[in-house]
Amino acid sequence: MKNHSDKTNLTVITTHINADFDAMASMLAAQKLYPGSLVVFPGSQEKNLRNFFIESMVYLFNMADMKDIDFSKIRRMILVDTRQPHRIGKLASLLKRRDLEVHTYDHHPSAPNDIKGNYNVSRLTGATITILTEILSQKGIDISPEEATIMCLGIYEDTGCFTFPSTTEDDFRAAAFLLSKGANLNIVSNLISREISPEQVSLLNDMIQAANRYNIADMEISVTSITTEHYVPDFAFLVHKLVKMENLDAIFAIARMEDKIYVVARSRSSEVDVGTILGHLGGGGHTYAAAATIKGKTLAQIEHELVETLYASIKSRRLARDLMSSPAITVAGDISCKSASELLNRYNINALLVTKNQEGSQKKNQLVGFITRQVIEKALYHQLGHVAVQEYMTTELAMVGLDSDLTEIQEKIIEHKQRLLPVIDQDHIVGVITRTDLLNVLVRQTQHKMGNALDPLSEAVPARTRNIVRFMKERLTKRLLKILDTIGKVADQTNYNAYVVGGFVRDLFLYRANEDIDIVIEGDGIAFAKAYAKMVGGRIHAYAKFGTAVIIFPDGFKIDVASARMEYYKFPAALPVVEMSSIKLDLFRRDFTINTLAIQLNPKRFGTLIDFFSAQIDIKEKTIRVLHNLSFVEDPTRVFRAIRFEQRFGFSIGKLTSGLIENAVKMDFFKRLSGRRVFAELRQILEEENPTLALVRLNDYELISVIHPTIILNKELIALFNSVKKVLAWYDLLFLEDSYMKWTVYFLMLICNCGKKTTDEICTRFELAPRYRKIFTRERFDADNCLAWLERNVPIKNSKLYDKLFNFKIELILYMMAVSKQETVKKAISQFITGLKNIKVAVSGKDIKKVGLEPGPIYRQILQAVLKAKLNGELKTRKDELIFIRNYVS
Repeated sequence: MKNHSDKTNLTVITTHINADFDAMASMLAAQKLYPGSLVVFPGSQEKNLRNFFIESMVYLFNMADMKDIDFSKIRRMILVDTRQPHRIGKLASLLKRRDLEVHTYDHHPSAPNDIKGNYNVSRLTGATITILTEILSQKGIDISPEEATIMCLGIYEDTGCFTFPSTTEDDFRAAAFLLSKGANLNIVSNLISREISPEQVSLLNDMIQAANRYNIADMEISVTSITTEHYVPDFAFLVHKLVKMENLDAIFAIARMEDKIYVVARSRSSEVDVGTILGHLGGGGHTYAAAATIKGKTLAQIEHELVETLYASIKSRRLARDLMSSPAITVAGDISCKSASELLNRYNINALLVTKNQEGSQKKNQLVGFITRQVIEKALYHQLGHVAVQEYMTTELAMVGLDSDLTEIQEKIIEHKQRLLPVIDQDHIVGVITRTDLLNVLVRQTQHKMGNALDPLSEAVPARTRNIVRFMKERLTKRLLKILDTIGKVADQTNYNAYVVGGFVRDLFLYRANEDIDIVIEGDGIAFAKAYAKMVGGRIHAYAKFGTAVIIFPDGFKIDVASARMEYYKFPAALPVVEMSSIKLDLFRRDFTINTLAIQLNPKRFGTLIDFFSAQIDIKEKTIRVLHNLSFVEDPTRVFRAIRFEQRFGFSIGKLTSGLIENAVKMDFFKRLSGRRVFAELRQILEEENPTLALVRLNDYELISVIHPTIILNKELIALFNSVKKVLAWYDLLFLEDSYMKWTVYFLMLICNCGKKTTDEICTRFELAPRYRKIFTRERFDADNCLAWLERNVPIKNSKLYDKLFNFKIELILYMMAVSKQETVKKAISQFITGLKNIKVAVSGKDIKKVGLEPGPIYRQILQAVLKAKLNGELKTRKDELIFIRNYVS
């Protein structure tokens, strides 16, 4: 090492004791930000530099030994990957000097005893080198491939190759940038995924044998300890291996090496913050990874202190507020047992809380007991359905507060043998926890330890949430973002929670454009809509029966607003009865899991994605699944939507869902559907980009007969649908101003083999409007007759073709073009659409009058003659038309 005692105004870069790859990479990056600085390890830690650095990369560091530096000449100290004074060894003594300038770069959470530098850069990322890489990129400082490799190594190690929960989007971006600078992933892979040596296998075995397991606040935590005569540089690597092997929530590994004790901790749950816990022992780190170096204590002392700290620090976050269902379903004590039974079936629950109205008191609904399904069923069996529930309810019941933990909840449900446990806040019933809720939590714990996962649809699971503001900014227009932001602010002003839900959120993750905004309000949706419309200068159409409204902006843009509601069905295929509810119950009423995503819009939680029913998993797996097994019983039209979404997105219908569709067909629930509802779903299918595939799937489930029993989807009809698709694609590419109803053309083809009587029956069943009935009955048969004439007589003069086709609607003309098997007829119809249809004469009645004829029926005859001649190519200019008129009159 070179002697640096003769230099003045030194800048030194340092990190924590037991530097890892992230620390080393961060020192290298800092060295590029501070040219001429010296890299100093906070102790004799060069042994931590693995062979890779020592043998091939150490030349990149302007490294100095601490004993060769005169501390009095240090004027600036750069700290990377730590802000803890006890983790920088002897260099901590410099912090007492007032003339010392300190700069810090760190990715760990802030702690009370952090060093407060003159310049601080701190952000929660997976690695500190991520922060420094961004700075180098912004400043345009060049990075060599060797430097990029070291920096990339720091990111890979500290993020567990991007698998640790602490990994962020910034880590991926930084790694991508370093890869663009030539980082060698083969070197990174060899160092990160290295094989375990025989000595390490022995140490790993010792750690497993010495492990003690503690269940603290429902978390499985392992504490193990070993002793070695020499320093083991890869101890943290072994601890990480052990976490994976044993499937632990958290592990604390204590090792005596030479004259020091080292503690390395890893956690897979934010409930066990290892950085905070080891902070009590003089160490540091972040929530998921931390370390400490301790002198002057025995292994037994350290383990005893650690376990005490664990019990003091880890508190259960499974509180009543997280487990409860809200709102609680309650009944008044004076309602009959028969009415209570209907409520139990409606909400699919097994017990009801019973309340009593107290007049003249602030406690409008006092909780007085609960009654179970078993009790009510017995009352009904004994012909006591007319008796009030308060006569048979259980009046002795335990309850909990919002912050009651899992242990208290478990004790009260089990000891009191209660089917459900009310959650009370300030004398108000805010929710309820059932025995099933408790059982699900306990089973999830057990299965998590066994490495299994629960079916998110069959078990009540808490919502998965994450913030997607950045993703929204990338995907949405500025206008849409502003609208959503304003909605959240107005919701706050009206004391409601606001969410954007359904297809808008689904398509966000499918990278599909969708500006159909559906807003759900936890509260009065109509009152919110009025407040929002007033703010943006819009107007609303409200539907009080359903608690919904449509907000119409001055430019015509629309937003649908609904009060959070649940629906129940009085019998299969009935229209739903609507009641107010929470966002969770509102989402549960929806058709498929992929449509249950919600994004909260209130300012404090703006951009928080809420996923109660594993919608993200189903979107990733491209699967259509219902939320419960009676979904198609309640609303058979969901079958049509399942098939429509399957074909639109290229998904597949889940095995269970497919079986439930077959069951619905077998039970013939579609017979009860009104024709209008069937037609509404069929029309949406026919509006899809390629309806043929969906119609084939309908046929697979034997559902084409729902349209009419005589319709058979055979190869010939499928070929005709494909012909329609080609014709419409051709027409769309013409970019003509004439719009058309796509579904109408496909529907014409669907019934092309139906006679007049059958067609009338279909139109009557579907309750079609008179204008549509006219197209599908009289005008369709006229088109069929016209097509038959064309197929017998083409080629014909343009004027004759014009006369035959001009009075038909464009949908019927496209239908004829698609259904015809003769190419000459198709070309003739094509010629009419692209050329003849829009030919107009240049002359008018005024020109005829100038020739000397008095106005009358003859004018129309003359103009038609001009048009006929022009269609046949005999007239090119207005002058030709005027000459034609004079000759015609003479």
